[in-house]
Amino acid sequence: MSKILIIEDEAAIRRVLTRILTEENKTYQVSEAEDGLAGIELIKKEDFDLVLCDIKMPKMDGVDVLEAVKKIKPEIPVVMISGHGDLETAVNSMRLGAFDYISKPPDLNRLLNSVRIALDSKKLVVENTRLKKKVSKKYEMVGNSKSILHIKEMIEKVALSDARVLITGANGTGKELVAHWLHEKSNRSKGPLVEVNCAAIPSELIESELFGHKKGSFTGAVKDRAGKFEAANNGTIFLDEIGDMSLSAQAKVLRALQESKISRVGSDRDIKINVRVIAATNKDLKKEISEGKFREDLYHRLAVILIEVPSLNDRREDIPLLIEHFSNKIAEEQGTIAKKFSKKAIELLIKYDWTGNIRELRNVVERLIILGEAEVSDNDVKLFASK
Repeated sequence: MSKILIIEDEAAIRRVLTRILTEENKTYQVSEAEDGLAGIELIKKEDFDLVLCDIKMPKMDGVDVLEAVKKIKPEIPVVMISGHGDLETAVNSMRLGAFDYISKPPDLNRLLNSVRIALDSKKLVVENTRLKKKVSKKYEMVGNSKSILHIKEMIEKVALSDARVLITGANGTGKELVAHWLHEKSNRSKGPLVEVNCAAIPSELIESELFGHKKGSFTGAVKDRAGKFEAANNGTIFLDEIGDMSLSAQAKVLRALQESKISRVGSDRDIKINVRVIAATNKDLKKEISEGKFREDLYHRLAVILIEVPSLNDRREDIPLLIEHFSNKIAEEQGTIAKKFSKKAIELLIKYDWTGNIRELRNVVERLIILGEAEVSDNDVKLFASK
């Protein structure tokens, strides 16, 4: 059932539009408002999938209604209808976020087609929002420790800038979560987030992976191929484990940061890019620099903002929250009811030496859920959480 609101001061036109829509599709549920103020009140109270709004109305004109709708419920498409149609009004309406602009008397096919497309677009917006929430939940940062609250505060301050960020911390601490939140809260969130695990790509292929290659530039290059930097254009590239990158690739990354352009392997043509770079490493890059394994000039380009993610042993107060979070998440994945952990079980887990950090804790929680009793006990922890 699609809910449509018609905001129109002329009762005869409201009746005609209602009849046209309900005869066209029996699933359309149409409501009417006699002026802009009444329409806004209905929008505040109910969830509509589409608004058809006249321009010239008493009390509140259609342009003001459009602006109000975009503030209250921006996901609702608004189709503007006016007998005083002119190009300037149409352009202004579209600039303010109208989905479409139709002149009176409306062409029947044009009106119904616009309604169908607008309703389809609303469904896509809702689905995209749902998927984005799902992604956000996947990369949720759980914890109320002082160190985690500090990181969250840093993300809020840094995300909206294009400043490059270097995230440091041991394996399994959740560096990728920080990268995802920096991207999701940035102005680039509608663009791509491209992840590259520099440690997982052979050194002889890393340049091709990052910058692409031309056909015939090396054995196996059977066609032109774009690299990760091009794929991340107008978005963010996350260079994970950048401390494992070869020195030759580091030089090319440095050029990309300095000049905002890259060239594919085997090509002398420059390609302009607009990419925010977030990097992460579990290595001490200053030590790597002293040993000649990492470029100092690249380090200073990357480390505009430094965010250090603490080990789980340094934030033990977050362990009860993390256990609950993982228990709920695993239950959701498996379609079961989340298991509870006894107080003594949690106390034991808090005392463990978590060398594998959050990744290890997640694995242990899953093991205890599978092998433990209905309520995971301290005995279960002693039996099944051993390393």
